[in-house]
Amino acid sequence: MTTVVNLNGTLVPPDQAKISVFDRGFLYGDSVYEVIRTYRRRLFELELHLSRLRRSARRLALPLPWDEDRSRREILRTLSATGEAASDPDAAPWNVGEVSLRVIMTRGAGELGLDPALAADPVAIVISGPLRGPARRSYREGVACRIVGVRHDAPEAADTTAKTGAHLSNVLAVAEARRAGAHEALLLDRDGLVTEGASSNVFAVREGRLETPPLAIGILEGVTRGIVMALARAEGIEVREAPLRPEALAVAEELFITSTAREILPVTSLDGVAVGSGRVGEMTTRLHGFFRARADRECGAR
Repeated sequence: MTTVVNLNGTLVPPDQAKISVFDRGFLYGDSVYEVIRTYRRRLFELELHLSRLRRSARRLALPLPWDEDRSRREILRTLSATGEAASDPDAAPWNVGEVSLRVIMTRGAGELGLDPALAADPVAIVISGPLRGPARRSYREGVACRIVGVRHDAPEAADTTAKTGAHLSNVLAVAEARRAGAHEALLLDRDGLVTEGASSNVFAVREGRLETPPLAIGILEGVTRGIVMALARAEGIEVREAPLRPEALAVAEELFITSTAREILPVTSLDGVAVGSGRVGEMTTRLHGFFRARADRECGAR
């Protein structure tokens, strides 16, 4: 598959996509972004992602270089320019040939210094390339997660509810999880409460309920998280947003994580110990089926 970069409205090959070394997104993580995926080469929940991009920008008082209509047009144009993918025999069937688009807006470049007023000419970037989702066996067997020592950023220290380019804690968390052989890192806050994964939201199934940390704890409002909660409630499944401690995850009947690329990914091992039966759970499987049906309806089943 051809990877295409849209830089301020100009489509360029990746090796020709260049920004200033003085860009604040590069220097300080002073940027916002979204990751959007396709099903059948059609964008899934584009409007929800654009809405969250605008919310993130407002929280940072970051001026967006493109308005909503321009953003939509440029994303679609970049997608259209993206070539077909080579077949990956290990990919989950719903990921074969699909595209992932990262939309990035930075405050722009300027004189060195933390003052946002030094920035000029915000930058807009869309990177479109093959979707890299989990292998199909991950959905049959589940994955391992690790509660890491890296703590979740305090919401009063940084706006953790905005999707920004400042990700050092997440990078270090993933590195720790990988060293332990885990697929994803789960972070605690300073009070020892479970917050979210390094790049995912986390759900537990306990006594037939679906439980997940509340947004008020300072986590990102995941698009897939919201869809899963709505689907569960529509099916009569009780959903509880409440603080969770590691001990609650340890005794959960099922665990799963959600994100744009992963959809609903079962977790069958936590900190080296089997979750529940150690197999993919019934509710996780049901909810993933509901989610796939939702994607088929929105993007047109064939």
